[in-house]
Amino acid sequence: MDIDAIMRASPVIPVIVIEDEAHAVPLAEALVAGGLRVLEVTLRTPAALPAIRLMREVAGAIVGAGTVTGPRDLDAALAAGAQFIVSPGLTETLGRAALASGVPFLPGVATAGDIMRGLDMGLDRFKFFPAMAAGGLPALKALAAPFGNVRFCPTGGIGPDNAAEWLACDPVLCVGGSWVAPKGAPDRAEVERLARAACALR
Repeated sequence: MDIDAIMRASPVIPVIVIEDEAHAVPLAEALVAGGLRVLEVTLRTPAALPAIRLMREVAGAIVGAGTVTGPRDLDAALAAGAQFIVSPGLTETLGRAALASGVPFLPGVATAGDIMRGLDMGLDRFKFFPAMAAGGLPALKALAAPFGNVRFCPTGGIGPDNAAEWLACDPVLCVGGSWVAPKGAPDRAEVERLARAACALR
């Protein structure tokens, strides 16, 4: 799958922080059962890379690494089996390394300059981050206007109360959010319920 197909797979990409790798499989199983197949495991804890390896074994899951900030993170994520890469920002070094690897890549942008840097590299799918702190939906609409072929996954401050409004914006293919994957030992029934509700937002 390319990054466009991954973004279109479901309206919400869970942004996951795994603190205990034992939580990885039950969480992934519950999210997939609820209809959210694309899972972004953030590289914020020592358990993240083992969690990616374990989640890859869950039928139907498409598992990627988030919070990738440089080539070292990229290499570690790919070695763990990450199927896509998400970064909080875009640098020339990381962008070139991701493109050279061939992995689907979703870099973070917050300004027109960020988008133009990505376009220069041949990228046109971006994470708008931090979505609310960077000006919210009005800022994204203004940013998107000059770039008709660019599509976004806003992340940061998005939850069940405002996700539908973001998803109704034409340049938005999906949103990222942590509310569907609460930290700690997963309550399978609750996670599945949250996932089903998230799938119904579009």
